Amino acid sequence: MIFIVVKFTVKPEWSERWIDLTRDFTEATREEPGNLWFDWSRSVEDPNQFVLVEAFQDDAAEAHVSSDHFTQAMQDMPQALVKTPEIISERIGAEGWGQMGELTVA
Repeated sequence: MIFIVVKFTVKPEWSERWIDLTRDFTEATREEPGNLWFDWSRSVEDPNQFVLVEAFQDDAAEAHVSSDHFTQAMQDMPQALVKTPEIISERIGAEGWGQMGELTVA
């Protein structure tokens, strides 16, 4: 799978509107064949930082970045951002989430 984490630092005036700005992109991406997950979180230390955790089957990432909704999101997002997002994108050997070995809840 291709596992991606992206940090978006948004302008303070956009922090309460970021999820609305990215809603169509998020919903369309979640509907893509090969998308495994596409989940947003907000930093507990910085209310202006959002973290996107996403994963795709190996053959699905190219279609994602070539999609109309991706292209539109790349046009819509810059107005709300302080800086270029930071990303980690790696092909990994996992097929999905596993259970944490160090902490077991009975």
